[in-house]
Amino acid sequence: MNVVEIENITKTFGRLKAVDDLSLNVPKGSIYGFIGPNGSGKTTTLRMIMNIFYPDSGRIRIFGEEMHGSTSERIGYLPEERGMYKKMKVRDLLRFYGELKSGRKVNKEVDYWLGKLDLSDWADKKIETLSKGMGQKVQFISTIVSQPELIILDEPFTGLDPVNVEAIKNAVLDLRAQGATVIFSTHDMNVAEKMCDFIFMIFKGKKVLDGTLVSIQDKYGSDTLRVRTEGGASALQNLNGVEKITDFGQLQELRITPDNDHQKILSEIMSRTRVYSFELAKPTLYDIFLRIAGPEAKEETDA
Repeated sequence: MNVVEIENITKTFGRLKAVDDLSLNVPKGSIYGFIGPNGSGKTTTLRMIMNIFYPDSGRIRIFGEEMHGSTSERIGYLPEERGMYKKMKVRDLLRFYGELKSGRKVNKEVDYWLGKLDLSDWADKKIETLSKGMGQKVQFISTIVSQPELIILDEPFTGLDPVNVEAIKNAVLDLRAQGATVIFSTHDMNVAEKMCDFIFMIFKGKKVLDGTLVSIQDKYGSDTLRVRTEGGASALQNLNGVEKITDFGQLQELRITPDNDHQKILSEIMSRTRVYSFELAKPTLYDIFLRIAGPEAKEETDA
């Protein structure tokens, strides 16, 4: 069963076509990642799912039905623009949001999530006293405390330190384990790779990727040679059969041109410098993202 079904939706703002003939399905119980450059249409698509914007054409079905008017209580939404009542205390605010959304008492759920995200000691503090990271965790709790079946998170990890990223990530995985369906947008390709059952990429309003990480990587094949050498990037210049070198300092990624033998390339590298490690691999999601939307893609388009 698909919780969200999008069929050929288009949305324009004046002359800008923000979303162009987009179709996708979000299976029940999955974590579905939205990726794409700034201005590509991610937030517009999420807002159309939420009925904040209406598509110019096409259809969106949630839980098998087209929604009309106000958003269902079965959906929790964390917008990209954060906002809370700064003078309210943390626990009071979460109870208010949870009861407003669900129409029932949520005291137990509030206390559970405050403990889960290490905020119990701040429960009786005003929102205005919280750090940015704490505030984001409180807003995350306000989104999920009513136990929605579909959770939509627009850039939930932006601005968080690694500890808080881990806390939100584990909370999302817990929600999926409890049966929720989660859609989130992110610029962190590492998070998308590790967490998402399905990944969707939108670029200039159009869908360019949609599927599991494995299925996306399979389209590109094993064309990446990761090497760690004594000589570093300087020892890898002008190798036959290498299309591009990405230097990560202690490690380099070499993109091999089609029909070239990676063993010959490795042999050439070994004749130049000592090799500490090497691996033939499929491109990472980060690399695929740059191939589609990075400067390299722009150069090919301009050419």
